[in-house]
Amino acid sequence: MAKNSNNYLRTAQYLGIAVLVFSFLFFLILPYYLGPDDLQRCAEAPDNKSINDKCHSADAIVAISGGDTAARTAEAIKLYKNGWADKLIFSGAAQDKSGPSNAEAMKRQAIFSGVNESNILLEKSAVNTQENAKNTQALIANNKLHRIILVTSAYHQKRASLEFQKRAGSDLVITNHPVAHDKQWRKNWYLTPVGWWLSVGELIKIIGFYVG
Repeated sequence: MAKNSNNYLRTAQYLGIAVLVFSFLFFLILPYYLGPDDLQRCAEAPDNKSINDKCHSADAIVAISGGDTAARTAEAIKLYKNGWADKLIFSGAAQDKSGPSNAEAMKRQAIFSGVNESNILLEKSAVNTQENAKNTQALIANNKLHRIILVTSAYHQKRASLEFQKRAGSDLVITNHPVAHDKQWRKNWYLTPVGWWLSVGELIKIIGFYVG
Protein backbone atom coordinates (compact mmCIF):
# COMPACT_ATOMS: atom_id res chain seq x y z
CA MET A 1 0.00 0.00 0.00
CA ALA A 2 2.84 2.36 0.94
CA LYS A 3 4.57 1.50 -2.34
CA ASN A 4 1.47 2.49 -4.33
CA SER A 5 1.22 5.75 -2.39
CA ASN A 6 4.85 6.55 -3.23
CA ASN A 7 4.20 5.80 -6.90
CA TYR A 8 1.15 8.09 -6.93
CA LEU A 9 3.15 10.83 -5.19
CA ARG A 10 6.02 10.48 -7.67
CA THR A 11 3.62 10.57 -10.60
CA ALA A 12 1.95 13.70 -9.24
CA GLN A 13 5.36 15.33 -8.84
CA TYR A 14 6.29 14.50 -12.44
CA LEU A 15 2.98 15.86 -13.68
CA GLY A 16 3.49 19.02 -11.67
CA ILE A 17 6.96 19.51 -13.14
CA ALA A 18 5.63 18.83 -16.64
CA VAL A 19 2.88 21.44 -16.18
CA LEU A 20 5.41 24.00 -14.93
CA VAL A 21 7.77 23.34 -17.84
CA PHE A 22 4.93 23.51 -20.36
CA SER A 23 3.61 26.74 -18.83
CA PHE A 24 7.07 28.30 -18.90
CA LEU A 25 7.63 27.36 -22.54
CA PHE A 26 4.12 28.52 -23.48
CA PHE A 27 4.58 31.96 -21.93
CA LEU A 28 8.09 32.22 -23.36
CA ILE A 29 7.45 31.04 -26.93
CA LEU A 30 3.94 32.30 -27.64
CA PRO A 31 4.86 36.02 -27.96
CA TYR A 32 7.62 35.13 -30.45
CA TYR A 33 5.25 32.95 -32.45
CA LEU A 34 2.44 35.49 -32.58
CA GLY A 35 4.72 38.49 -33.11
CA PRO A 36 7.68 37.54 -35.34
CA ASP A 37 10.03 40.50 -35.81
CA ASP A 38 12.39 40.16 -38.78
CA LEU A 39 14.04 43.49 -38.00
CA GLN A 40 14.95 42.54 -34.46
CA ARG A 41 18.58 41.85 -35.36
CA CYS A 42 18.87 44.80 -37.76
CA ALA A 43 20.17 48.29 -37.13
CA GLU A 44 17.85 51.26 -36.82
CA ALA A 45 18.29 52.04 -40.51
CA PRO A 46 18.43 49.54 -43.39
CA ASP A 47 21.72 48.05 -44.57
CA ASN A 48 21.45 46.88 -48.17
CA LYS A 49 24.90 45.30 -47.95
CA SER A 50 23.94 43.07 -45.03
CA ILE A 51 24.01 39.31 -45.59
CA ASN A 52 20.65 39.27 -43.81
CA ASP A 53 18.28 40.35 -46.58
CA LYS A 54 15.60 41.15 -44.00
CA CYS A 55 17.76 44.16 -43.07
CA HIS A 56 17.52 45.52 -46.62
CA SER A 57 15.22 48.42 -47.49
CA ALA A 58 11.76 47.68 -48.86
CA ASP A 59 9.50 49.15 -51.53
CA ALA A 60 6.78 50.07 -49.04
CA ILE A 61 5.75 49.88 -45.40
CA VAL A 62 2.23 48.53 -44.92
CA ALA A 63 0.37 49.27 -41.69
CA ILE A 64 -3.09 47.85 -41.08
CA SER A 65 -5.63 49.34 -38.69
CA GLY A 66 -7.27 47.69 -35.71
CA GLY A 67 -6.44 47.43 -32.03
CA ASP A 68 -4.17 50.36 -31.21
CA THR A 69 -4.19 51.87 -34.70
CA ALA A 70 -2.29 54.99 -33.65
CA ALA A 71 0.61 52.89 -32.30
CA ARG A 72 0.76 50.85 -35.51
CA THR A 73 0.79 54.04 -37.56
CA ALA A 74 3.51 55.60 -35.42
CA GLU A 75 5.72 52.53 -35.86
CA ALA A 76 5.27 52.63 -39.64
CA ILE A 77 6.13 56.34 -39.66
CA LYS A 78 9.27 55.67 -37.63
CA LEU A 79 10.42 53.06 -40.15
CA TYR A 80 9.68 55.45 -43.01
CA LYS A 81 11.71 58.24 -41.42
CA ASN A 82 14.59 55.84 -40.79
CA GLY A 83 14.73 55.11 -44.52
CA TRP A 84 13.27 51.62 -44.67
CA ALA A 85 10.96 52.50 -47.59
CA ASP A 86 9.85 55.45 -49.70
CA LYS A 87 6.13 54.63 -49.51
CA LEU A 88 3.57 54.09 -46.76
CA ILE A 89 0.42 52.04 -47.31
CA PHE A 90 -2.39 52.33 -44.77
CA SER A 91 -5.27 49.85 -44.82
CA GLY A 92 -8.56 49.79 -42.95
CA ALA A 93 -12.16 50.93 -42.91
CA ALA A 94 -13.84 52.68 -39.99
CA GLN A 95 -16.52 51.09 -37.83
CA ASP A 96 -18.45 54.34 -38.06
CA LYS A 97 -19.16 54.60 -41.79
CA SER A 98 -20.28 58.21 -41.45
CA GLY A 99 -16.73 59.34 -40.68
CA PRO A 100 -13.34 59.01 -42.37
CA SER A 101 -11.81 55.57 -42.78
CA ASN A 102 -9.11 54.33 -40.45
CA ALA A 103 -6.72 54.53 -43.38
CA GLU A 104 -7.54 58.22 -43.81
CA ALA A 105 -6.96 58.85 -40.10
CA MET A 106 -3.61 57.06 -40.36
CA LYS A 107 -2.71 59.24 -43.32
CA ARG A 108 -3.50 62.39 -41.33
CA GLN A 109 -1.29 61.17 -38.50
CA ALA A 110 1.54 60.56 -40.97
CA ILE A 111 1.22 63.97 -42.63
CA PHE A 112 1.13 65.64 -39.21
CA SER A 113 4.39 63.80 -38.47
CA GLY A 114 6.01 65.23 -41.58
CA VAL A 115 5.43 62.52 -44.20
CA ASN A 116 4.94 63.79 -47.76
CA GLU A 117 1.35 63.09 -48.82
CA SER A 118 2.51 61.92 -52.25
CA ASN A 119 4.29 58.99 -50.60
CA ILE A 120 1.12 57.62 -48.95
CA LEU A 121 -1.24 55.07 -50.49
CA LEU A 122 -4.60 54.17 -48.95
CA GLU A 123 -6.86 51.14 -48.88
CA LYS A 124 -10.07 52.31 -47.18
CA SER A 125 -12.53 49.43 -47.31
CA ALA A 126 -11.02 46.46 -45.42
CA VAL A 127 -12.96 45.44 -42.31
CA ASN A 128 -10.83 42.44 -41.26
CA THR A 129 -7.38 40.94 -41.73
CA GLN A 130 -8.37 38.90 -44.77
CA GLU A 131 -9.65 42.00 -46.52
CA ASN A 132 -6.57 43.98 -45.47
CA ALA A 133 -4.47 41.42 -47.30
CA LYS A 134 -6.76 40.99 -50.29
CA ASN A 135 -7.46 44.67 -50.93
CA THR A 136 -3.91 45.84 -50.31
CA GLN A 137 -2.62 43.29 -52.80
CA ALA A 138 -4.15 45.38 -55.61
CA LEU A 139 -2.10 48.41 -54.51
CA ILE A 140 1.02 46.26 -54.23
CA ALA A 141 0.55 44.83 -57.73
CA ASN A 142 -0.42 48.12 -59.40
CA ASN A 143 2.63 49.87 -57.97
CA LYS A 144 4.93 46.95 -58.83
CA LEU A 145 6.05 46.47 -55.25
CA HIS A 146 8.10 43.36 -54.54
CA ARG A 147 9.20 43.83 -50.94
CA ILE A 148 7.14 45.21 -48.07
CA ILE A 149 7.51 45.66 -44.34
CA LEU A 150 4.26 44.66 -42.63
CA VAL A 151 3.38 46.49 -39.41
CA THR A 152 0.63 45.55 -36.99
CA SER A 153 0.31 44.72 -33.28
CA ALA A 154 2.56 42.00 -31.86
CA TYR A 155 -0.29 39.59 -31.12
CA HIS A 156 -1.62 40.02 -34.67
CA GLN A 157 1.60 39.90 -36.73
CA LYS A 158 1.77 36.17 -37.48
CA ARG A 159 -1.78 35.86 -38.76
CA ALA A 160 -1.51 39.06 -40.78
CA SER A 161 1.65 37.85 -42.50
CA LEU A 162 0.01 34.51 -43.29
CA GLU A 163 -2.94 36.27 -44.92
CA PHE A 164 -0.73 38.66 -46.91
CA GLN A 165 1.54 35.88 -48.15
CA LYS A 166 -1.44 33.77 -49.13
CA ARG A 167 -2.82 36.53 -51.37
CA ALA A 168 0.52 37.66 -52.80
CA GLY A 169 2.25 34.34 -53.30
CA SER A 170 6.00 33.93 -53.61
CA ASP A 171 6.45 37.09 -55.69
CA LEU A 172 6.16 39.28 -52.60
CA VAL A 173 8.82 39.35 -49.88
CA ILE A 174 7.25 40.20 -46.53
CA THR A 175 9.36 41.49 -43.66
CA ASN A 176 7.53 41.36 -40.34
CA HIS A 177 7.88 44.14 -37.81
CA PRO A 178 5.22 44.36 -35.10
CA VAL A 179 4.61 47.08 -32.55
CA ALA A 180 6.23 45.49 -29.52
CA HIS A 181 3.99 47.20 -26.94
CA ASP A 182 0.76 49.10 -27.30
CA LYS A 183 -2.37 49.86 -25.30
CA GLN A 184 -3.54 46.25 -25.56
CA TRP A 185 -0.35 44.16 -25.51
CA ARG A 186 2.63 44.00 -23.16
CA LYS A 187 5.34 41.48 -22.39
CA ASN A 188 3.36 40.46 -19.32
CA TRP A 189 0.25 39.83 -21.46
CA TYR A 190 -0.66 36.78 -19.34
CA LEU A 191 -1.42 39.03 -16.36
CA THR A 192 -4.44 40.65 -18.02
CA PRO A 193 -7.75 39.26 -19.29
CA VAL A 194 -7.27 41.23 -22.53
CA GLY A 195 -3.89 39.57 -23.07
CA TRP A 196 -5.42 36.10 -22.74
CA TRP A 197 -8.37 37.05 -24.95
CA LEU A 198 -6.10 38.34 -27.71
CA SER A 199 -3.52 35.55 -27.59
CA VAL A 200 -5.95 32.64 -27.43
CA GLY A 201 -8.18 34.30 -30.03
CA GLU A 202 -5.24 34.67 -32.41
CA LEU A 203 -4.19 31.06 -31.92
CA ILE A 204 -7.71 29.90 -32.77
CA LYS A 205 -7.79 32.11 -35.87
CA ILE A 206 -4.38 30.84 -37.00
CA ILE A 207 -5.60 27.26 -36.63
CA GLY A 208 -8.66 28.28 -38.65
CA PHE A 209 -6.39 29.73 -41.34
CA TYR A 210 -4.53 26.44 -41.76
CA VAL A 211 -7.68 24.32 -41.56
CA GLY A 212 -9.64 26.58 -43.91
